[in-house]
Amino acid sequence: MAEHLHEFPLCAMSRVLRVSRAGFYDWKRRRPSNRSDDEQKLRARIAELHSRSDNTYGSPRILAELRGEGIHVSRKRVSRIMRENGLFSRHRRKFRPTTNSAHPFPVAENTLNQDFAAEEKNRKWVTDVTYIPTHEGWLYLAVVIDLFSRRVVGWSMDSQLEKNLTIQALTMALQDRRPASGLVHHSDRGSHYANHYYRLALEANQILSSMSRRGNCWDNAVAESFFKTLKVERVYHRKYRTREEARADLFEYIEVFYNRKRLHSANGFVSPVDFEERKAVTC
Repeated sequence: MAEHLHEFPLCAMSRVLRVSRAGFYDWKRRRPSNRSDDEQKLRARIAELHSRSDNTYGSPRILAELRGEGIHVSRKRVSRIMRENGLFSRHRRKFRPTTNSAHPFPVAENTLNQDFAAEEKNRKWVTDVTYIPTHEGWLYLAVVIDLFSRRVVGWSMDSQLEKNLTIQALTMALQDRRPASGLVHHSDRGSHYANHYYRLALEANQILSSMSRRGNCWDNAVAESFFKTLKVERVYHRKYRTREEARADLFEYIEVFYNRKRLHSANGFVSPVDFEERKAVTC
């Protein structure tokens, strides 16, 4: 009736529809129920959080965000609202190994042995290399990750997969974190980690080298998982025209979003930076 007031007299519509004018005016004055109002606010907040995550969060991370804001809601309700509004997390593509370990350099023992737990920062690092497609060709990315918080503490990008790529990522991590002696550094068996220059850098900083077994991606699962997350949440949804465009976007993802904002399940759904800061306060 309200939608057609500009077309028909209210008295005529009341007679035809058998609705009293008093009842119509009472309906107009009536506010939405508290339940309905709360539902609309929750839907809007969930949509905002999903958008803020670059449309990557599923219901577990959305739920963690809401509870962090003091909003008490069940995961079932969050899942329902997301499903009804077409909000989904991004799914991973099938893993493809890229490491070439056919080289003459010595290979370190697998000291880490899939023990990805770390009680303190700068006790265990994992590192790996991946490639990012651009219209100009591949852009290679090397990262160093601290297992304590899953924070990316070093990274480097280059158009060529050469020894300098991994050494630059390691150098960044060393300059930023300044670890004490005894740090375990785990990588795959590729020549970019087994070469003479990289081994000298580890030895000079009293870092113990650990390497994955041949063909076993699970030995470096945390680094592999980071690259899968990066590609699912960012790279697969971009078409980089140039390497510089890719560099800028990857920098934003790693330093602005992943390290400082993205909720990490291994940290109890807080970001790597927040996790380190909270642990520093409690120590």
